[in-house]
Amino acid sequence: MSLRDEAIAALDRVRGGERPADLESETLDFKEDRAAPGETERLLAEAAICFANSAGGTVVLGVADRERGEAALTGTALTPERIRQRVHELSTPPLTVEVSRYLADPAVLLILVPQSADIHSDRQGRAFRRINRDCLPMDPWQQERLREERRGIDWSAQAAATSLDGLVPEAMGMARRLLAALPDLRRSLAQLSDRDLLAAIGALTGDGRLNHGGAVMFAGPDRDLPEMVAYQYRATPGGDPRAVDRLATPGIIAFERTMGLISARQSLTPLALPNGQRLELADFPLLAVREALSNAFCHRDYRLPGPIQIEHSPSILLIASPGPLVSGVTPQNILTTPSRPRNAALTKIVRSLGLAEETGRGIDRMWREMIRSGRPVPTIEADIHQVRVVLTGGAPNTQIARFVADMPADEREDTDTMLILMHLCARRTVTADQAAPLLQRSPAEAEAVLRRLASDPVGLIERTRQSGPRRKGVYRLRGEAIRKLGTAVTYHRPSTDDTDRKIIAHVQDYGHINNRTLQNFLDVGVYQARDIIGNLVERGILARISPQQRGPNVVWGKGSKFPSPSPRRSRQMKSDQ
Repeated sequence: MSLRDEAIAALDRVRGGERPADLESETLDFKEDRAAPGETERLLAEAAICFANSAGGTVVLGVADRERGEAALTGTALTPERIRQRVHELSTPPLTVEVSRYLADPAVLLILVPQSADIHSDRQGRAFRRINRDCLPMDPWQQERLREERRGIDWSAQAAATSLDGLVPEAMGMARRLLAALPDLRRSLAQLSDRDLLAAIGALTGDGRLNHGGAVMFAGPDRDLPEMVAYQYRATPGGDPRAVDRLATPGIIAFERTMGLISARQSLTPLALPNGQRLELADFPLLAVREALSNAFCHRDYRLPGPIQIEHSPSILLIASPGPLVSGVTPQNILTTPSRPRNAALTKIVRSLGLAEETGRGIDRMWREMIRSGRPVPTIEADIHQVRVVLTGGAPNTQIARFVADMPADEREDTDTMLILMHLCARRTVTADQAAPLLQRSPAEAEAVLRRLASDPVGLIERTRQSGPRRKGVYRLRGEAIRKLGTAVTYHRPSTDDTDRKIIAHVQDYGHINNRTLQNFLDVGVYQARDIIGNLVERGILARISPQQRGPNVVWGKGSKFPSPSPRRSRQMKSDQ
């Protein structure tokens, strides 16, 4: 979604009754006039500097961020020309912004600030950076790091103090095993000498010295980074650690051992598919874990102290890496922004070894794998000190996992499809404006996604009748999808009392019921119907009355605790006879 689209969509929501303060983001800020025009201009310049030093953003001027509806649109006395002039004068080096009108009366202005290649400061030499919803000052060290990123300076490609004599044989042996297991031409690299192998995967400088990326992965720890990973396992997220492992090893060994520690403590939930295939859903899909861990290795700031921190329990897996997100990347654009590795040479090494997805779109894979296993999407939290990726485990939603497993392969691999599916399991409808921030795309792109999912052969969703032929529609799940998803669709769950009443009435009228009949009149899938019948059997309301033990021909009738018909219903039944 473009900066302008984000701002306009937010203003539409403000006019619909939402508070501007609740809509601010890493790329959107609302301001209103101060008593003194000079104070307003100073605040605008500071906000523009803050956005320019980050991922860019929009300052909306003329909005009271604590009000709601039209009352929030207070307007401004400043003109676009004055704002452009004062931001230019109050920033060093001078910053150029684009100012346009959203409304003329009251005057609401959009100040679009592009991400800059320079590092900007105010007239006092203070530089600010947008982190989440705050503008935070940067110290000289942070400014230098940001300047290196903007100039494309790659620390991991620079020569390390460690020579090739510092290589750890176990690390090189593990590299060869990983390469030999790959299903492509990289397998042949396992046969090369150490020097040639390192050169082939990008671990050497142009003059043949070990670079920082190679030292991180294959040499022993140094005094600045004594531990690569600190891992803790807890039976509950808030409990005492049951296991603590501090991995002071080369990166390649630390990576594989960490994956082993997580994998060894996974619980598996079996899942039967309609075609007879069986799946096992882990607490945390290992493909999602691998991508989260490889991102921590590739994008952390290795000049900051401290290891990658991992907190593992059956319900939560948290991976925290030192340093902020790479310049220009935010939690709101991380799915769709082009890959921007902080350590490009190290990233190449990790991908060459098969530890991360070669295409650089591992974030997509994390999202897809979590949804496909019936779990919430990952949460990414970032500040100036660290990036935290949180995966939620626990009991999976097997209805979603079963539904996704039955989808065409192309749709299972489509992150947009998975996100729209999850959204519509919790909400009845979706529009392009609502889907845009979810998919991290523009409203026009989101509308194209929705139309594709509503057309054949996908047919997952449909336009509501009320949306009519408008250019942008209102979409919902199709009835067949709702039936198959069953209780995963939270707004389509009948209450237990209502379900009991319908089934009891049917058995009173017809003397029996089977799974297929239950599916049809409750509009649920075969597995949900099975679970409903099982619950009624446990409570003694139903009992099997057919000789068949399993399969579609099993018939259920009155159990020992089947309720007697009310007197009114008994009289009605007699009159019908």
